[in-house]
Amino acid sequence: IVVWNLTRTCNLKCVHCYTASEACKYEGELTTAEAKEVLKDLAEYQVPAVLFSGGEPLVRPDLFELATFARELKLHVVASTNGTLITRGIAERFKQLGFAYVGISLDSAIPAVHDEFRGVKGAFERTMRGFRHCVDVGQKVGLRLTLTRHTAQNLDQIFDFLEREGIDRACFYHLCPAGRGKDLSALSPEQARQA
Repeated sequence: IVVWNLTRTCNLKCVHCYTASEACKYEGELTTAEAKEVLKDLAEYQVPAVLFSGGEPLVRPDLFELATFARELKLHVVASTNGTLITRGIAERFKQLGFAYVGISLDSAIPAVHDEFRGVKGAFERTMRGFRHCVDVGQKVGLRLTLTRHTAQNLDQIFDFLEREGIDRACFYHLCPAGRGKDLSALSPEQARQA
């Protein structure tokens, strides 16, 4: 599976971001035509799926054009997003285009804690709307969480949240100590296994 950071640009400023992404334009990102050439190569290599990530992939105005092209090439398409930009229309578009899965990042079931991790007040509420829009239209959706010392202590609340909201799956990731995440302490292997 290819995880492709389509853009470094992001509307949030997460404390654990390995790319230190911000809401600005970064030089050197691929054009739509160049990205389509990459998708052709990936289809030729017969990769099973392409996961569009970032930054925040929904800030790219050509995301759905690229997803349409990927689907025409018979690639499975997945999105990894912070969820704050998912409107009902965007959720419907995910479903219409046959996204196999939309992963939405959530760091805590407690709004203030999530907002602190995300560096933007109100991010939790906007992320929740994104989850609910996907669930409402029948789009397969899941929670994505980076394991840190803090998030590992609150997994019971996360699983209660998943059940309550009807979310299909959860994916847990190790902290990548780069970018803004370089200042956070990663879990030891033993702590990660315990979590």
